Amino acid sequence: MPQSLISSDQEAASSGANPLGSKLSDKPAYPPSASVPTQQAHHGIRFDFNFGCRVQLPLLGDGQTWHVRLRDLDTGNILFEKTGIPAGLIHSSKRWYVRFGIDVWIESQPQGSVKSEKQVFSHHFDPQNKEILIQFPVGTLGDTLAWMPYANRFAKKHGAHVTCALSGLISPLFEKAYSHIRFFTHEEVIDQKLSDTFYGTYSLGLFFDDVGCDWQPTDFRSVGLHKTAAYILGVPPEEEPAKITLSDESRPLKEPYVCIAVQASSQCKYWNNPTGWREVITWLKEQGYRVVCIDQKAEHGTGVVWNHLPHGAEDQTGNRPLAERARWLKHAAFFIGGSSGLAWLAWSAGCPVIMISGFTHPNNEFETPGRVINWHTCNSCWNDPKERFDHHDFLWCPRHKNSERQFECTKLITSEMVINRIKLMRG
Repeated sequence: MPQSLISSDQEAASSGANPLGSKLSDKPAYPPSASVPTQQAHHGIRFDFNFGCRVQLPLLGDGQTWHVRLRDLDTGNILFEKTGIPAGLIHSSKRWYVRFGIDVWIESQPQGSVKSEKQVFSHHFDPQNKEILIQFPVGTLGDTLAWMPYANRFAKKHGAHVTCALSGLISPLFEKAYSHIRFFTHEEVIDQKLSDTFYGTYSLGLFFDDVGCDWQPTDFRSVGLHKTAAYILGVPPEEEPAKITLSDESRPLKEPYVCIAVQASSQCKYWNNPTGWREVITWLKEQGYRVVCIDQKAEHGTGVVWNHLPHGAEDQTGNRPLAERARWLKHAAFFIGGSSGLAWLAWSAGCPVIMISGFTHPNNEFETPGRVINWHTCNSCWNDPKERFDHHDFLWCPRHKNSERQFECTKLITSEMVINRIKLMRG
């Protein structure tokens, strides 16, 4: 199982402004849409709503041309209008949910007569009983769990036949919980040419460089990692945990236990207090808990910086199915970890979450009374649009790199803060 599926989320789900690939050499983050619009209308017009609104117009004879207007039906704004079009493909710049209206006229001007036009096509976007594709990035656990409720909300709101394209490692968690939704991998969408069937397509992701807000109506750093999906899909942003089902729901240990996850894909996501884990684990064991680490890797890092399984924790790391980790979480007294996929899995499994994070602002993740953050230190750089996250720099710390203050956001989260939060959660 890729490490990103259990300890990395934000950076694996991110992309630049064009997730379809800006150059021929780029590998697209999502399966491409059909080469021509999938819906057929009169006069050879084709249209669909895959990656925005698309209208394809054939060449007309006798000097006739096209007049096309695209509207946002909910705001009344005209988004595009042009006359005198001989032929071609019109594609909206906005790729997120818009209730588009399409109007098309044929313009004629016989020699010596006044120019006239006749409306030949009008269509209002309506996904009811239509095939809709919602695409998730591959290689992320937390983001997929965070966004699945909004894909379901879209299906329910519109009565659409929704297909979700995502990792085959994650879909088994969802298939029974969301039986009205079809699940395919990206490869299956491509190999089975499913894109030729969709009325509309939406892509979920974190679009860092989307200056024109073409892929997201508002910057994800402002609204939160999970709620950005709601804005992309045009559904209410109220948060809810994803529904998951497990084939084996039995309790793995008789004794009370706590699950922890210490690993991450960037050092800024770790709890960087040098004695924090040891002191918390010692205290937990004094309270009668067994402490079980469910990371994928017991050690992770780069260069001279490596992070290890904490002393005193029981080792349940390794390449294990996500359902097995969810089973551990379902029966745990609580989960302790950073902003990672396993925190989202714990939330979905109904496990109370103690989240230790300083590089993200609390609105970036689901609300939990177990959030631990130190406001007296540098914090929330991930949600600062001025600080562009560097996916290739394991030691990314945009404000204090190579100084004594590097990673102070979690260095200065003490074990006492975490223990006090656990006491509050326990009542």
